[in-house]
This record gives sequence, structure tokens and C-alpha cells, in this order.
Amino acid sequence: MAELQFFTGTMDSGKSTLALQTNHNHAARGRVGQIFVTRDRAGTGRLSSRLGLTHDAIEVDSEFDFWRHVVDHLTQGGRIDYLICDEAQFYSPEQIDALAKIVDELQIDVFAFGILTDFRTLMFPGSARLVELADRMNVLQVEALCWCGKRATHNARTENGVMVVEGDVIVVGDVEQPDHHDADVDVAYEVLCRQHHRRRLTAARAKAVSLAPEPLPFG
Repeated sequence: MAELQFFTGTMDSGKSTLALQTNHNHAARGRVGQIFVTRDRAGTGRLSSRLGLTHDAIEVDSEFDFWRHVVDHLTQGGRIDYLICDEAQFYSPEQIDALAKIVDELQIDVFAFGILTDFRTLMFPGSARLVELADRMNVLQVEALCWCGKRATHNARTENGVMVVEGDVIVVGDVEQPDHHDADVDVAYEVLCRQHHRRRLTAARAKAVSLAPEPLPFG
């Protein structure tokens, strides 16, 4: 029986690497699949991992119809045994519903990969729908670490080095390379433990605090 599986973890936990490995494993057994992605760091129509692996993919925008795409491909004589869907947190709930329908009605496996929550600690609508519908939800075993060494559980966004908790939900960036979506603002992402996310204590700020001079013992 086909399944809708959701693989999740924070940024930098290896989701895209696992997506590429999953595709490789199934293709090596003679299965035919298609890869989908949206807003990947490598650009339109590319699935990439921070290890340097890349693969061509079908870009998913807000109007993309998974059901129509798959049905059209099958009726034209094509074959699809599975779908790899990366950055699934950016998919709409309706697109997730279509993926579930593909599993149930066409018996095609769907492997979705994405993060649960945004930089505000709120669930992405696509991820929330996957939690509601997935046959299996898998938390990645490769743990990303906060600068303090604890397991990272939250994704933080920084603008010009300062952590923010308000703003546009979708601004594509990387944990290593700032995204110049504004001429005056450098956007980057960092994974933190809950404690340091609550305190808005990023690695840079923690370092600055630790280097600050001790206050004099009198006021």
C-alpha cells in the first residue's frame, strides 16, 4: 500500500540530503519517481543539499496542481511510482490534500520533507496539514545543534545580525549565506534551542555578551 510520509527536522538537519538519498535508493531498485521543490537555495527547478549534492526538480508555485500533473503524465503513458517533495512546508494545504489523494487514489508513494515551524515558532500551513494527513511522520535523527551544544529545536531569522520574530513568513535564505532580499537588509537563519530562541540569544549575540567588559562593582 502506498503511503504519505513526512520527514521533518530543523534547518541544517539533513532533510534535502535525505530527500536525494531516498530518490537514489528507489531509483536504484528500478522505481520511477519525480522530484518537486519550491524556493530551493540553488534556484528554480533544483533540489540541493548543503553537502553539495544537487538534482533537477520540478518547481512548485502557488498555482501548481499535483493531481492534474500526475494524472496528465499517467494518461500520456508515463510511469510514476513515487514523488519526492522537498521544502513541503511552503506548499499550500490544498496541495498537501492533492498529495494525499494521489497516494489514496493512484497508489503512488509520496515522501515529503520540510520544517515544522517558522522563525516565529508557528507551524507552516503546509506542515500542519502534513501532520494531520501523513500516514507516517518521521523526525530526522541527525540533530542540528544550537551554538550552546544543546539540540536545536527552533529556527531563528536574523536581519543584519539581529534576531527578529516579526516580518514576512517566507524569505528564502540559508544558515550559512545571507539572502539579500532588500538592499539594506542581510537575512540569515540560525538554529537554536528553545531557551536561546526565547531569549533571542544568537551565536553572535552570545559572543558579543561574553566579550563585553564586566561592569564595575559600583554604580
